[in-house]
Amino acid sequence: MKLTPKNITEELNKYIVGQDEAKKAVAVALSNRERRRRLEPEIRREVMPKNIILIGPTGVGKTEIARRMAALVQAPFVKVEATKFTEVGYVGRDVDSIVAELVEATVSRVYEEKLREVEARAENLATERLVSYVCQQLAEAKKTVPSVTTTPKKRPDKQAVAVTGGRVRVGARSGKRARQIVASLVQNRELDDQLIEIEVSDDNPTYQDFALGPEDDYQRDDFLEVGDGLRAPGNGQKRRRKVSVKEARRILTREEAGKLIDFNHVVDHSLKEVEDNGVVFVDELDKLVGPRIDIGRDISGEGVQRDLLPLVEGTSVMTRYGPVKTDHILFVAAGCFYSSKPSELLPELQGRFPLRVELNPLSQDDLGRILVDPKNSLTKQYQALLNTEGVQLVFPDDGVREIARLAALVNERSDNIGARRLSTIMERVLEEISFSAPDRQGETVVVDKAYVSQHIGDLIRDENLSRYIL
Repeated sequence: MKLTPKNITEELNKYIVGQDEAKKAVAVALSNRERRRRLEPEIRREVMPKNIILIGPTGVGKTEIARRMAALVQAPFVKVEATKFTEVGYVGRDVDSIVAELVEATVSRVYEEKLREVEARAENLATERLVSYVCQQLAEAKKTVPSVTTTPKKRPDKQAVAVTGGRVRVGARSGKRARQIVASLVQNRELDDQLIEIEVSDDNPTYQDFALGPEDDYQRDDFLEVGDGLRAPGNGQKRRRKVSVKEARRILTREEAGKLIDFNHVVDHSLKEVEDNGVVFVDELDKLVGPRIDIGRDISGEGVQRDLLPLVEGTSVMTRYGPVKTDHILFVAAGCFYSSKPSELLPELQGRFPLRVELNPLSQDDLGRILVDPKNSLTKQYQALLNTEGVQLVFPDDGVREIARLAALVNERSDNIGARRLSTIMERVLEEISFSAPDRQGETVVVDKAYVSQHIGDLIRDENLSRYIL
């Protein structure tokens, strides 16, 4: 898909109801990034991303817009909460860990992509090793191994391998034919419950072996530094493990995949992706704005703003995979700004977020559309869930309107949590059918206005009770 502003907005419309101004702003920001790629290198370096602040109450789609736009372009993405950070030098997370977390998530994603590319080849190599282990141990165990859960089958060469009485027996003149039949048994999963002993090398790490997480101190005695910051088990030893054939297949496939994947290439590609396409969503930015402190230091407010400033302006952050430049990472911030204003942020930080978009509170009509219009709407989710039990859910228009009305009513009476209120209402409305679904296979349940009122109407009328339950 060509990433024009119109196409991006149309894709966002599939998941997000309303908020046209916000969708338009992020669509233009993404399109400009695509246009930047087509520029000559000299001018490309000078074109900086136009960072965005999304302003609006909770539950109106701020996080969903940022998450969907990153998924749309398959960009490295991380969501952080501003309140989790403290000024550098104090107890707590410092802002550099944002970049470390973004890199970590990207390395994981790229590794998984590479893993899928080599998966078929790795499985074939693992199967070959598995067949060798089985044949070897059949021979060592005097040519028999018990408890093969398989139905006796006619084999062309009975002297090679026979499956009788739940046992595998290797004949005296087995040779290649025996290996072929063992390979067939392994591939058909007929030996999955057999226990065998395999040899696993510590010299072939997978991503999980060195992915310690962005908040770890990266100091473990059994690890050493290799390559561009990668960490791999450093003892170089092989160890034997006794596992089922099924588990052995998984272990050996992972090990063979590790041999086929160039971790240095994974890291290099990931760092480039982060620098060119990274998206950081900073939520609760308004919580960093508070009353001015004349005595002492505001280590979790203005102090964090000052630490964020170089990150957003563009700097180089050292991660365990190497340095990362943040010049072209797109920062999308969000906040309710109930008790403060964006203008109360540090002037320097305001200047690095030139685009500000206000998101509208959700009306009852908006809540009704959210229930049915998006591709991942709640009604579609519950229909799919209960369909697994053979129960068909039907949501007529009057039922959808009633759920939306109740959600809007409770939002007015208590804290307004926007579209998130729909989840609590839906869960209460469908609690009974969700519980009894296994015993109601083949039924069709119509969730109309009467059904909704029957299951939740009385609770809403009691304001105190609605606060407790919803």
